[in-house]
Amino acid sequence: MNMQVRPVSEISRRATHILFKEMGIVDTIRFFNQFSIGQGNYTKEREKWLGDISLDEAISQIKSHRENA
Repeated sequence: MNMQVRPVSEISRRATHILFKEMGIVDTIRFFNQFSIGQGNYTKEREKWLGDISLDEAISQIKSHRENA
């Protein structure tokens, strides 16, 4: 089997074209935005938000929030 290796730029162009055609421009852009690089340091920010909370405490809070929503 002879496989042709394509440049990544061509693969990206073709994939984007397929997504636009199948999902539309808006949903394609929303899809790509999932993978964009954000700002800040998530690990440090997460420590500020959660503090020393255990996994069990976090799960309990999530369940409580869902029940009250």
